[in-house]
Amino acid sequence: MGKNFAAIDCGTNTTRLLLARKEGKLTELDRRLVITRLGQGTDYTGELAPEALQRTFAALDDYAAQIEEAGGAQIRVVATSAVRDAGNSREFFDGVRQRLGVDPDVITGEEEARLSYRGAVQGLPKLAGPVLVMDIGGGSTELTIGNGDQIEKPVSLDIGSVRVRERFLQGDPPTKAERASARAYIDALIDGSGLDFSDVYSFVGVGGTVTSLSAINQDLAEYDREQVHDSVISTDELRTLNSRLLHTPIEQIAKIPTMEEGRADVIAAGCLIAREVARFVGLPLRVSEEDLLDAIIADMAK
Repeated sequence: MGKNFAAIDCGTNTTRLLLARKEGKLTELDRRLVITRLGQGTDYTGELAPEALQRTFAALDDYAAQIEEAGGAQIRVVATSAVRDAGNSREFFDGVRQRLGVDPDVITGEEEARLSYRGAVQGLPKLAGPVLVMDIGGGSTELTIGNGDQIEKPVSLDIGSVRVRERFLQGDPPTKAERASARAYIDALIDGSGLDFSDVYSFVGVGGTVTSLSAINQDLAEYDREQVHDSVISTDELRTLNSRLLHTPIEQIAKIPTMEEGRADVIAAGCLIAREVARFVGLPLRVSEEDLLDAIIADMAK
């Protein structure tokens, strides 16, 4: 008799579900994402906005229905940067419990980094190490260096696509001064991270920003997970993408065939973060579709 497992990630920009069944081996049943912008304005107000909570709860209602339709599951819900920063997180806790019957785990930035690393490495098993895994979220970016299963140092930086867009890149498109301010802020945090990139051999990115950039770079007519997973964005291609997105109005970015609804206004900020990390690392960016959710499911299935 198989058993179902559900992992849900309530991030600053997206709310995601991975549903899997274990019958000898793990089989993916459902994987979906909704851009709910839970961290809307949290950087300024210190609280989760009522409309952001309602968008997130609507997504969770849908996920609860999918889990029930699959016959139920052992569920783990994790929350990251937006909930870590919010003074009214109790409302979020109550809403999750009401819909899914479990309390969410508000994981630390370091735990988020560890899970992202493990998910990426298990998804790309032939990576040569040491490996740097970058997970660009809406509120934070996790950078983790490891070698195989051994994690050397996980770091969480307060540079996410939503945070950088709201704090610095307010023009449409952003002005030269806004771009310079954002870049200086990002570089200062990377430089002060304490990470030594000199020995890194493989550079891997996970998360919606990176997978979206891969689809744009490949000029895909529609999003194809198989074509995105294990794809590579060269340093020149990433620089070109960065310049293109920072100089394009949001209305035009939204017309890119693979652009998810709700991501167009923050993809330029996310790309700038990816570009600046890549400048420090000096390596092409390999893209993994497997990430934190996959690591959580693997842990549960043990």
